[in-house]
Amino acid sequence: MSRASVDVLVVGAGAAGMMCAVEAGRRGRRVLVVDHAARPGEKIRISGGGRCNFTNLGCGPANFLGENPRFATSALRRFTQHDFVKRVDGAGIAWHEKTLGQLFCDGSAKQVVAMLTHDMAEAAVDLRMKTSVDRLSRSGDGWSVGLSDGSEIAAAALVVATGGKSIPKMGATGWAYEVARRFDIRVTDTRPALVPLTFEAGLLETLAPLAGVAVDARVASAPADKGRKARFDEAMLFTHRGLSGPAVLQISSYWREGEAIVASMAPGLDVFAALKAARADNGRQAVHTALAHIVPRRLAEHVCAREGVSGNLADLSDKVLQRLDQAINAWSVKPVGSEGYRTAEVTLGGIDTAALDQQTMQARAVPGLFFIGEAVDVTGWLGGYNFQWAWSSGWAAGQAC
Repeated sequence: MSRASVDVLVVGAGAAGMMCAVEAGRRGRRVLVVDHAARPGEKIRISGGGRCNFTNLGCGPANFLGENPRFATSALRRFTQHDFVKRVDGAGIAWHEKTLGQLFCDGSAKQVVAMLTHDMAEAAVDLRMKTSVDRLSRSGDGWSVGLSDGSEIAAAALVVATGGKSIPKMGATGWAYEVARRFDIRVTDTRPALVPLTFEAGLLETLAPLAGVAVDARVASAPADKGRKARFDEAMLFTHRGLSGPAVLQISSYWREGEAIVASMAPGLDVFAALKAARADNGRQAVHTALAHIVPRRLAEHVCAREGVSGNLADLSDKVLQRLDQAINAWSVKPVGSEGYRTAEVTLGGIDTAALDQQTMQARAVPGLFFIGEAVDVTGWLGGYNFQWAWSSGWAAGQAC
């Protein structure tokens, strides 16, 4: 059995863990990173369609959820999106901006993984893949850790960067929460976030013809708790299970079971006025044809059938046209659930931020124990925000551990 002593043991070779390891290594600390996966940065590799939406130019505390979203302020301000862009530029990685400030690699997400593994090697960080923690205990002011490769590690600091429960097929577990509870650190309720929403069978049957239809929409939550009121203007996609697309993934973080969401499928357009104008111009036009100039034809036909509206525009009263306006721009629908952790991009909830120091990410009651990244009760919007939290929280812990 081999024995080794390190200053920092990082469990988890994802975005936050590798960032923390780089920073600690650059400060001259002896750092060991372990992960049970075969390769580092697997969630980085698959993100953004393989191009990694690595940050967002508009990133700030307002883009995050949690019991105390302001907890993220310190780390986000000390290591910003612009700081990470400088690192990407320094590594010679070409990138481009998509909508809403989202930054993607021009090439492959593997370039970001390569940058981080290169920086770890330069900082003399020891990286061990296919290695998990079998035993963990306090040893004086530090830690005694037994690894699956049979080695025993004495560490002054332990950084938990194992993420949440999202995408279990990539090895996601609740290990971070187990460690927290073992040391009486509260874990807030967790649930899948940035995830497609699902409908009950009867509603799905009526919406089946719309599967594959996408619209630019405004999707809003309609919760009893006004603290979770939110609205997003992005694409919405009808699926065989319910709704997906960026606007729906965003609202899923705010939605709760039993609540409705409200979709405007022609946001910014007065549908009633448009139909009245079409009626004045050509009253012999079929109503579903006129509506198909506003929304996709399949959606126009579905809405007309659902509302029991047919015939030519000239035959329809203002009241009927107003009803179609409501059906398009104030569609209230109640999902029954989500597709779960299987497809969720992140986990909402996690390690209670009240138990952590916002400057260092260290547990207040357990010196030498740090939690970073998705494991913490800080969840970002879709669009690069969660990666920025990983970089910022990892950087903060790396300066302190």
